[in-house]
Amino acid sequence: MLIVDSQVHIWAASTPERPWPARHAPHRPQPFSADDLLAEMNAAGVDAVIIVPPGWEGDRNDLGLEAARLHPTRFAVMGRLDPTAPESRSMISRWRNQPGMLGLRFTFHTPQMEPLLTEGHLDWLWSEAEKHGVPLMVLVPPRLLPVIAAVGQRHPGLKLTLDHLSVPRGKKDAEAFAHLDELAKLAALPNVAVKATSLPHYTTEAYPHRSVHTHLRKVIDAFGPKRVFWGTDMTKLAPGSYRQVVTMVTEEMPWLADEDKAWLMGRGICEWLGWQHPRL
Repeated sequence: MLIVDSQVHIWAASTPERPWPARHAPHRPQPFSADDLLAEMNAAGVDAVIIVPPGWEGDRNDLGLEAARLHPTRFAVMGRLDPTAPESRSMISRWRNQPGMLGLRFTFHTPQMEPLLTEGHLDWLWSEAEKHGVPLMVLVPPRLLPVIAAVGQRHPGLKLTLDHLSVPRGKKDAEAFAHLDELAKLAALPNVAVKATSLPHYTTEAYPHRSVHTHLRKVIDAFGPKRVFWGTDMTKLAPGSYRQVVTMVTEEMPWLADEDKAWLMGRGICEWLGWQHPRL
């Protein structure tokens, strides 16, 4: 079974030559490189990773693309783009021409980004991405799910993936998953998928996080195993827990059929994003 993590960040230090914008702190105080990630992947039994460049570094994709160039079967990238920059509009048509680049990821859970989504400033982006076959990952809080649903309805050829099951920031246990009925409504749109990422981060239960299994099953029942993508966002999890996020699914969920596990753990994200991995 091919195991592909649908979201991990890598980053370098902020330096005068490569400064960070004043956004927010990183998951960890020290930089986390592609080599660091490879070591973690090898120890955890993870075959490949979708690198999602982190917001604290700004809208740059250089580290992820270099990692994909050096290790094309281990890494691919869902890149960042400043949607307010005039030059961004002309970049969508050739976005996937960059080796290793699969699509774009946007975070709309901040006061700076939310108005771009809710006030219609990104209508051009949805149209261009749909036209040129560029899949998008989006992070939104539950109250913005109807906005994303409307985008999906207007652009049926646009592939949209909702990050972290749209779990609201800072919530855990029952509060974290109280919105799943609303999330499940989007399953009616065949061009919408979800990332079941960072699940241990949203519970106070110890491994194997049994209550999380119930929530994940509800999501899989709604979207089907081909539109639910396992992942970790591992740098915000406790050190040493990466392997357990794998085995939580592969060893602790007997209700999940082997074929469904294969879709959830890697095949689904590769096919959805068009990553023609040699092991598929």
